[in-house]
Amino acid sequence: MPKIAPRVPTMKEKVDRLARGRAEALAGGGPKKVAAQHAKGKRTARERMEALLDPGTFRELDMFVTHNCHDFDMADKKFPGDGVVTGYGRIEGRLVYCFAQDFTVFGGSLGEMHANKICKVMDLAVQNGAPVIGLNDSGGARIQEGVVSLGGYAEIFYRNTLASGVVPQISAVLGPCAGGAVYSPAITDFIVMVEETAHMFITGPDVIKTVTNEEVTFEQLGGAHTHAATSGVAHFTVASEADCMALIRDLMSYLPAHNRAEPPRLRPSDDPRRSCEDLESIVPVNPNKPYDVREVIYQIADHGQFLEVHREFAQNIVVGFARLDGRSVGVVANNPQVLAGVLDINASLKGARFVRFCDAFNIPLVTLVDVPGFLPGTQQEYGGIIKHGAKLLYAFCEATVPKLTVILRKAYGGAYDVMCSKHIRADVNLAWPTAEIAVMGPAGAINIIFRQELEKAEDVESRRQELTEEYAERFASPYVAASRGYVDDVIMPKNTRWRLIEALDTLSGKRATRPDRKHGNIPL
Repeated sequence: MPKIAPRVPTMKEKVDRLARGRAEALAGGGPKKVAAQHAKGKRTARERMEALLDPGTFRELDMFVTHNCHDFDMADKKFPGDGVVTGYGRIEGRLVYCFAQDFTVFGGSLGEMHANKICKVMDLAVQNGAPVIGLNDSGGARIQEGVVSLGGYAEIFYRNTLASGVVPQISAVLGPCAGGAVYSPAITDFIVMVEETAHMFITGPDVIKTVTNEEVTFEQLGGAHTHAATSGVAHFTVASEADCMALIRDLMSYLPAHNRAEPPRLRPSDDPRRSCEDLESIVPVNPNKPYDVREVIYQIADHGQFLEVHREFAQNIVVGFARLDGRSVGVVANNPQVLAGVLDINASLKGARFVRFCDAFNIPLVTLVDVPGFLPGTQQEYGGIIKHGAKLLYAFCEATVPKLTVILRKAYGGAYDVMCSKHIRADVNLAWPTAEIAVMGPAGAINIIFRQELEKAEDVESRRQELTEEYAERFASPYVAASRGYVDDVIMPKNTRWRLIEALDTLSGKRATRPDRKHGNIPL
């Protein structure tokens, strides 16, 4: 009996099958799960991609991937994409790789194939020299897959570490992110959290209640403001997902694609020779009077635009991105408005991490100095201010990007050295006429040096004033440091902007080498 050849499906049938498969994948966890996501004020994974990327540029990868788990009836519960949407697209025309966890499928939980998809786009990002952006919204490890899901997390962590300092990594937390899942965002360069909907913690409120008998809410434990202001885990908080995507796009405009590229330079539209007359009134001559150093940054930066990083954390130091004549720069500034601008543990950590990021990605550093020293006290000493303060020192010493420093007022003690002084290889050091550079403030120095003379003086306050003024002129004046070459020039405050731009122009070809080594041993 002759064999009957199997029927070959027609092209239309094949195309129809593809269309059905795509429709199934695009449906995520189904209409009910999508509606539940929307009811929480949250977008679906693909909606988030569309909001993040330039219109029409997203190209999805691995749409048809499904899990391999057969336990706990999982064989009958398969969704194309396996709970994460991955691919690439463009932001302002520049290539980025990205992934978005889909909470409508298994609560966005991570299993083997889910992790493999994320690892693939991370590998492509490093291979092709493009940033990687992760949109996190997950219930954690997929319990049904056991140790395989834990292995998936570790594979992601390993790639985060390999990509660190090679391509920018940005994490947005748009929902829950708990347990081991938090360590991937923690390794990335920047974390953005959406207020009220985003939560990050190692162990949740129920476990904490059982183990320590503490009662705490999700928001108190791991909400956006907790991590922005108290722990310092989050670099930015935003009110909505739309604000989150807009912020990431803005942040990307300051960053290069990879560590061998220069940051994008916008077409200059703010006069590089613009005089900043208001600076003389913003900064009080009296070194004890506070002011907000952001007002100085707004005056200097192109169009007064400054993208502040870690705004709510360690507010005695301000860090963030600005532009000078179209060039991206990282700004580090003491803020006398908070704790007189002293350096403490949190400020040192905040500054060090930012400096190291800028150095890794070829972003010049502008340091504005008004620092009375390191914060004294047993809490700081017991907390390790010595090693934590050394991190900021290490970061500035290690950095080979162009480094520009302006001393606005105080620069006392070891903090003078740490805040990118000439001695740790700042390229251009400028000072305002109001600068005071000394081991300590003149008043404190006089009380120590002339203690016995003051005790015998007939008019103590008058003599103290005379000695203070004499000390300030002889030892703390910026001209003393300038006479030794520690300060390259004493400038008029109104000229700060164009002097910095001019210095950046001269440093555009800077080449600096360091001794050959595997890596340094920063005091962690």
